[in-house]
Amino acid sequence: MAPSLLETPLCRWHAAHGGRMVDFAGWSMPVQYASIVDEHLATRRVAGLFDVSHMGRLSVTGPAAIDWLEGLLTRKVAGIEPGQLRYTLVTGIPSGGAEAVILDDAIVSRDTDAADRTPRLGLVVNASNRVRVVEWLTSQLPPTGVALADHTFETAMIAVQGPRAIEIVCGLCSPADGERIRALRPYRATAAQIGGHPAAVSRSGYTGEDGVEIVVPAAAAEAVWIAIHAAGAPLGLVACGLGARDTLRLEAGMPLYGHELRAESDPFAIGLGLGVNLDGRSFPGGERFRMLRDHPVGWIRAGLVFDSKRAAREGGTVWQGDREIGVVTSGSLAPSLGQAVAMAMLDRAAAEPGTAVEVLIRDTKQAARVTPLPFYRRG
Repeated sequence: MAPSLLETPLCRWHAAHGGRMVDFAGWSMPVQYASIVDEHLATRRVAGLFDVSHMGRLSVTGPAAIDWLEGLLTRKVAGIEPGQLRYTLVTGIPSGGAEAVILDDAIVSRDTDAADRTPRLGLVVNASNRVRVVEWLTSQLPPTGVALADHTFETAMIAVQGPRAIEIVCGLCSPADGERIRALRPYRATAAQIGGHPAAVSRSGYTGEDGVEIVVPAAAAEAVWIAIHAAGAPLGLVACGLGARDTLRLEAGMPLYGHELRAESDPFAIGLGLGVNLDGRSFPGGERFRMLRDHPVGWIRAGLVFDSKRAAREGGTVWQGDREIGVVTSGSLAPSLGQAVAMAMLDRAAAEPGTAVEVLIRDTKQAARVTPLPFYRRG
């Protein structure tokens, strides 16, 4: 018998409101409600409401927490301020492996215990990689000074994205909490009460739009979700599934683990050098990254835009004449643009914007041209 799927605290709401539920990384998640395009455009124009509770939420605490993570993440942890978030990669040696690889990309954040000033850090990781990241980090724990905990199942995470997202969320807060949320700079977080429930609110985003991510106790998730939906629906907010989340992140040119980013990837070739701090630091795989930074080789990530709406899919090959020069990593119709786009790993010599190429789509080569990323920038 196949194992049952994991469910977020909002799963019943999704099913009751027309969510088409699918298996995503072992979780039952809505891929769409009515129309991926409508959900996508609502997010661009007003706001979209996303259940992202399937993503892993970990905490690392203790007097040695910062130094410990400093040796395990590609982004510098020392010096991170309370309430600050940083994008990073998690590298390590998987079970049975011999060399360090990229286990996941993640967001690392820092909080501070008000009573004893003990460092408290958080990691948000992808659902598909949560188990192996936890296993790797657990295997590296020192005898004392660091505690690792997985809070994925006792909390929920809700993303509200779009030009009116902040307005909608702040309308459910006290004036003081609303002001703190409005004042958040990108990649910052604060505590707030939303609809009367305690929440951690961050401003990072994955859609190319402004917005917030809200972490609440699992027991409060449905009440907070319903409050946001009720407040935003009259303005045009809609609940969105994984389909719109993917087309939004594609338009925004954001890599996804398992597609643009893989275990053996060169982070500099896919535009993730900002998540790697090498100088004066040591972490698993650091020497390989240093070599890749100093001696670039291989394919690099680039954008492709088509004149038609016929979308390329992952794995489609990219050609110049009779020479294969790359492979598509993500592709879709871009609802905001009205044409098909794709991200691909291309031969460096062919990755100059404006270069004409062809992409094999269902046994037919379709004309495309290389274009800078992202495909979409909010006004």
